Order: sequence, then structure tokens, then C-alpha cells
Amino acid sequence: MKQQDFYYSTEPEPHKERTKKILKAHPEVRNLISRNNFSFLLIVLIVSIQISLAVFLSDKSIWLVLIVAYFVGAFANHALFVLIHEAAHNLIFKSKTANMISSIIADIPNSIPTAISFRSYHLKHHSFQGDYYLDADLASRWEAKLIGNTFLGKAFWLLFFPVFQALRPPRLKEINFLNKWTVINWIVVFGFDLFLIYNFGWSAFLYFIASLFFSVGLHPLGARWIQEHYLTFPPQETYGYYGPLNILALNVGYHNEHHDFPSVPWNKLPQLKKMAPEFYDNLKYHKSWVKLLFRFLFDKNLSLFSRMVRNNRGGLTTATE
Repeated sequence: MKQQDFYYSTEPEPHKERTKKILKAHPEVRNLISRNNFSFLLIVLIVSIQISLAVFLSDKSIWLVLIVAYFVGAFANHALFVLIHEAAHNLIFKSKTANMISSIIADIPNSIPTAISFRSYHLKHHSFQGDYYLDADLASRWEAKLIGNTFLGKAFWLLFFPVFQALRPPRLKEINFLNKWTVINWIVVFGFDLFLIYNFGWSAFLYFIASLFFSVGLHPLGARWIQEHYLTFPPQETYGYYGPLNILALNVGYHNEHHDFPSVPWNKLPQLKKMAPEFYDNLKYHKSWVKLLFRFLFDKNLSLFSRMVRNNRGGLTTATE
């Protein structure tokens, strides 16, 4: 039977309470709270690689462009999304402005500007996990009903995942979508798109677009979105991924650790898990994004409604940064 609504919880989101318990048991964990300036060098390196590949593929066949995008560009763009995520938490530089500039640079190969708007919505996801009107990570009800629980529906959703994400902001009326940094983000990314098309043609731009869609969509990397909060082992709400792709994905699979301590940079998340094993080793987790991708596509018990929703805001407000 097709599920018609989300799962509901009357409890606060689980991470704040676990954070308190971990700090009480392991106060040394505070030493992991820091910034990683090396992340900016990674941004410059990966962006340079993506631009170089786009130029190289500008006179190549469409099939070669798509193949390189699937096997190389997807991993590069996904790493850039993780670095944009780091910047959203101010984990690269101390200055908020420097972090936003870093995220905009990382956004260039994505072809569609997302860095600054992601920052606004993602920080609310941490504060209000599972709140339908504040958590952009939740699918909209119309979206979940449209996709359903069939293989074709879920494959279509993953294939066009960036489009569906872009359609969620109207639901999140309490979050300001537009500010001066959003406009700067648009100018830089769309401006580079025009530069690329004018000087190197549509094949170069296709490489950027394909890399974007593969990096978050119908690809093993797309299973990351299922791994993080879909109720694959209910009632647990947040899940880790501890497989080999964490090397290329900059430890983004350590998702419980990140939610518990969002001020710990990506390179120290494995250390956090080791320092507090009694809090993490008993949690369900995934070892393969490939296996999870196929489970999501074929398991009729999993749909976009397989998420925990709550109205309890824990006394928090929606005050802007």
C-alpha cells in the first residue's frame, strides 16, 4: 500500500541531547572544534580541474562528455558541494565573508548558483530538523505524492533532483531566499556560464550541467540524500555511511557526527567517532551507496514520505544569521 504521509514524532530532534551527553562523557571532543584552511586549496584545485576538463571536452562528442561527467565530473562536483557545506558552517575561515566567497568560487562548476541559498536553508535544517516549513531537506507533499513508490518515479526524481530541490523554497516562507550575496552568487556563476559558452561552446557547458546532475542524482553519489535521513531502519532518523567513497566525498558520510558537532570540520569527523564509540557504534549505518541506491529504487516501502516530521521547535526561533 502506498504511503500517503510522513512519519510524525512528538520528540525533539535527537542530536542536541546526544551532543550534551558526549560533551559530558568526553569533554576532550571540544578540541576538535576548529577550521580547515586546506579546504580552500581543495576548492581552487577541484574548480581548476573541472574548468580544464570542460575546455578539453569542448570539441569532443556528447557521449564522451557524458561519460567523463559521470565517472569524473560527478565526484568533483560532489566534493565541491561538500566544501560549500563546510563554508556554510564557517569551517574554512573565521570570517563569514571569506567563507561565502569560498563557497561562491566552489559553485562555479555547478552551472546553477546554489551556494548562498544552500547556506540559508541548510543552517535551518540543523536547527529545525524535520519541521516541514523550515527544513528544505524534506520533500514537499506534492513532490512525494507525484513520485510515489515506484522504480520509475523514484528514478525520475533522482535524475532531476536539482530541479525538485529548486521548487521547495516557496514552501519555506519563514526563510529569506534573496539577499545581496545571493545576487553576487548568481552574477558569478551565470556570468561564468556565459563566458564558457561564448568561448568554448555548448559541449563545455554540457559537461558542467551533466556533472551537476550526476553528482546529486541518479548516480551512487545520489544515494547520499537517502542515506542521511530516510527511515531505512526506523525509528532512527539520521544515518552514517562508512564506505570507501568517503575518501572522495570528504567524509560527508559521517552524518550523525556532523549533526552532533557541526563545528567540527570534515577532516576530523572520523576522529570524533573514535573518541565517542559508545555513542556511535550502536547506531545503524550504511556501508554501500550503490546498495542503498538500488534498495531505494526497488523497495516499495521506501518513498519520499519515509522521513520523520515534527512540529516541536524546541523553543528555537527562525531569527536570521
